[in-house]
Amino acid sequence: MTPISTMPLNAKVWVYQSNIALSETQVDEITTLGMAFINEWSAHGSSLKASFDIIYNRFIVIGVDEEQALASGCSIDKSVKFMKDIEQMFNLNLFDRLQVAYRKGNEIITCKLSEFEKLAAQGLVNETTIVFNNMVTTKLAYDTEWEVPLKQSWQSRVLG
Repeated sequence: MTPISTMPLNAKVWVYQSNIALSETQVDEITTLGMAFINEWSAHGSSLKASFDIIYNRFIVIGVDEEQALASGCSIDKSVKFMKDIEQMFNLNLFDRLQVAYRKGNEIITCKLSEFEKLAAQGLVNETTIVFNNMVTTKLAYDTEWEVPLKQSWQSRVLG
């Protein structure tokens, strides 16, 4: 297994955000399952050079180096099924794209986008609040656009 940090900048990336912080036990169990999945993951019979990481006990990041083999529709479907299985096994929500994650000090908070809008209106989050852009699709974007100040993110629209 290759960590996301060593994947090439053009690697394809998917970020799944948990609605809750994962315990160390959950991180260990999910990592074991993720490593097994990644080691068996293939596209049209070709093994995929892939990575699986859990970042901040909250984000599951899967990466594929497509220079070796392209992730096909079927292989992507397998990864989504795997993540849905993880979601069910651990009673998580990993597919709510209307959930925002942001930093409050050293803590990562998640809330619904509508609640985040209210926090912005109250001045409890502002343009310098660090948010997570889980819409990134490449390793380069993950490195440069994933964890950014609110003013540089798609969520900046809540600033009015």
